[in-house]
Amino acid sequence: MSPTVFQQALGAAFFRLPDSLRRLHAGSGRFRYAGRATIERGGNPLARLCAWAAGLPAAGEDVATVVDFDCAPHRETWRRDFGGARMTSTVSLRDGLLRERLGPVRFGFALHANEGAIWWTVATARLFGLLPLPAALFDGVRCREYEQDDRYRFEVEATLPLAGRIIRYAGWLEPA
Repeated sequence: MSPTVFQQALGAAFFRLPDSLRRLHAGSGRFRYAGRATIERGGNPLARLCAWAAGLPAAGEDVATVVDFDCAPHRETWRRDFGGARMTSTVSLRDGLLRERLGPVRFGFALHANEGAIWWTVATARLFGLLPLPAALFDGVRCREYEQDDRYRFEVEATLPLAGRIIRYAGWLEPA
């Protein structure tokens, strides 16, 4: 059996993660997780434009959240549903970075496992897959995956210069 994208990205550190993180990121084939999320959106017109271009969900409290995973050894497709707002992305590993496309921007994330959590930080970004963007523009884009109360938890925040907060969403998931 081939290692998953996250097992490849994190190496031996993957196996020191809490059970809920390992379970979610060790899955293969198709499977579903469900839970709840709280979503905050920025009010700046530029932030709203960025959120729209990336296909990000609207603000909401305690939103029903479902993620359908379709995982192969070198590529994973995540189909997220935040209370009816759908957001799909494909992640893969290239040159040691987790690649994910959101709207017109393709990100290269460095993953780090530390203190029982997976931390995502932007290492590269390209507009339309062609035009390199300074990674420093995305210093305010962060993701943390961790376990609390035996549940998989996530926190994602995106803040950009001039635009301010684009989105912040946090919540939990468990096998559905």
